[in-house]
Amino acid sequence: MNGVMQKMRSRLSGAVLCSACLLWLGAGTVLAQPKGEKTFQAVATDAKGVETEVHGVIFYWEEKISETSFVPHELKEVPVKRGTATVKIKFDVIKSIDVRPSGNGTPPAVSITLNDGKAGEFTLAIAGSFKGQSDFGEVELPAVELKRIAFK
Repeated sequence: MNGVMQKMRSRLSGAVLCSACLLWLGAGTVLAQPKGEKTFQAVATDAKGVETEVHGVIFYWEEKISETSFVPHELKEVPVKRGTATVKIKFDVIKSIDVRPSGNGTPPAVSITLNDGKAGEFTLAIAGSFKGQSDFGEVELPAVELKRIAFK
């Protein structure tokens, strides 16, 4: 009887171990899949009137930590100033951004039109760039050198 119990325990342990391995492998597959993050497409018009179609648009800027160290920031929103408040307008709701250069080294003024037709006047909180992929490769468009960016 004792031998029968040992065989049953051994088989049960094997089945539990096999089940645990299958669960672990299944969880690993799910965890390895990329998140369904939304990508954005836009047509950017620079100060010279040249249009560039950009896929996977992000707003990019680098925060200086020390003389030799920077922290990159990749946002799917535009940080703007309205008075003393900083407003982060998500790409999801933006139809277009019209840029007016400041000319004195400060971030440019922007007019943002939302998908629902609302519009507002702001100043960029950070003099960043719009980055993404064009048909010809990676593209970086400094906001101060843009005339307009229209999201698709």
